[in-house]
Amino acid sequence: MHVLKIALLQISPCGSLDENLEKGIQACQKAKERGADIALFPEMWSNGYRIYDRPAKEWKAEAISSDSSFVNTFGSLAGELDMAIGITLLEKYGDGARNTLILFDRHGKRTLTYAKVHTCDFSVEKDLTRGEEFCTTELDTACGPVKVGAMICYDREFPESARILMLQGAELILVPNACPMEINRLSQLRARAYENMLAIATCNYPESVPDCNGRSTVFDGVAYLPEIEGSRDTCILEAGGEEGIYLAELDLDHLRKYRKSEVHGNAYRRPEKYGVLISSEIREPFIRSDRRSGQNSCLAEIITN
Repeated sequence: MHVLKIALLQISPCGSLDENLEKGIQACQKAKERGADIALFPEMWSNGYRIYDRPAKEWKAEAISSDSSFVNTFGSLAGELDMAIGITLLEKYGDGARNTLILFDRHGKRTLTYAKVHTCDFSVEKDLTRGEEFCTTELDTACGPVKVGAMICYDREFPESARILMLQGAELILVPNACPMEINRLSQLRARAYENMLAIATCNYPESVPDCNGRSTVFDGVAYLPEIEGSRDTCILEAGGEEGIYLAELDLDHLRKYRKSEVHGNAYRRPEKYGVLISSEIREPFIRSDRRSGQNSCLAEIITN
């Protein structure tokens, strides 16, 4: 039986990079003591997602390199603990900054670097550099290899994000988060897991952090079982609002068997009919004056009639 233990580090940040480093190390150690195979941080742990109500110049100065001692410490720690770690940061990137997740495997090897593709351009994230692609990796775990992808917060609101990762083979999507997780956002995660037949693990900040409320979750995506009449609840973990380390057990054998037989995912899709999905046209009522164009993205054609 292959059971992957996923630790969601629903912890509040401190006042400095060094303090966040120390608290993050301690949280990973506690997760390992509880038997975790993967530990995931909330969004932008390096500075606690403290980019609101501050000048962009000020918080951009807190951006750190993806090869900084902060990041590399978690790589070394992953090897020491024999546990994968998904560390998040405000990443210094050229002249700008990105919202980034770096995943180390249990040997301390860097296996995935993902920068948030769907930045919240209607708000302060308009000053972030956007990521350019979704990616997956084959993560070496104590349960054997697991195909893992990543989204960050607002990415979950676009079904294309999870769909691309599913098409790349993802069995598990890691989602660092920093916002209130209410019924509709939780429903998005449930839907992404259900329609793609994969697991989605989301780690949020606790309710002690402004504009956050905990409720970190894991959905396993397995909606139907022969022995159960009707549909089962795919939520295998929902944390409360309090700070803590929350552990979910994902039955990989169960998930893989389900993916081989059920009707969702890529089983009966008709991609030849989906051409409009890659159109760059934007029509009313979706035209927004603050939509970004140009910078590291394709220029969308605005249709006003």
